[in-house]
Amino acid sequence: MNFGGIYPECSLRDALFVVVPVPYDLTSTYQPGSRRGPAAIIDASSNMELYDDELKKETYLCGIHTALPVPVDARGPKNMISLVHKKITRIAALNKIPVMLGGEHSISFGAVHALQKKYSKLTVLQLDAHADLRESYQKSPYSHACVARRIAEICPLIQVGIRSMSEEEAEYLSQSNVKSYSADFVLENNDWHERICKSLSGDVYVSIDLDVFDPSIMPSTGTPEPGGLYWNNVLRLLKMVSSFCKVRGFDVVELAPLPNVVAPDFMAAKLIYRFMGYINK
Repeated sequence: MNFGGIYPECSLRDALFVVVPVPYDLTSTYQPGSRRGPAAIIDASSNMELYDDELKKETYLCGIHTALPVPVDARGPKNMISLVHKKITRIAALNKIPVMLGGEHSISFGAVHALQKKYSKLTVLQLDAHADLRESYQKSPYSHACVARRIAEICPLIQVGIRSMSEEEAEYLSQSNVKSYSADFVLENNDWHERICKSLSGDVYVSIDLDVFDPSIMPSTGTPEPGGLYWNNVLRLLKMVSSFCKVRGFDVVELAPLPNVVAPDFMAAKLIYRFMGYINK
């Protein structure tokens, strides 16, 4: 059970990418189930063709190693984020590119914090339906609804696909340095990806909450929002980001698998593999 169903699997020493499953969804507030996301993605990935028809190469040959899942700490998100931080710190110290599979979005802060210590000028690109900029939610500043606020406190943040936020978050956005691009901005402007990429340079971490996609193609999320992005929109952006920046790590979170509906699981796996191919150009 490794990403891609690769045999023999690449060793940690020889890998470029290290896949890190984090099966955690303690603070999920609508539909739980993203704790099953990492296993569903890995299972689906074993059914992919390892030859990428767009890139004309077998991306896995660059080296993909799947780590053991980060053990779940049920005491709260702060403790879980600390475990993620330690895991990603170790991977970054080996000069590998961590690819984290969630799980709920709160875990992204642990990865960003770890990489920001190694790459001091790190910028985060967040693809998401929700702003996630609350100061605190359900008495926790480390809830999934607060992850972008915590990230923005330590490094520049650019959001894409946003179409849901609270009044508190809207007020924060108006006063902060966070650049937030709505889904409508993407869908209504032909040069949207170029305008977004002008805000990016150097070292970048990409956090992909799968609810950035329209629920017509990605129904398997805990908090689906209508009016989202589509497959080619997201790939177009990721390809350009990979061309102009150094992607130091990324995550794909919030897949909540549905019984007998495997297309979203496979889509998430294919997205990860394609993004790896873009990065390893």
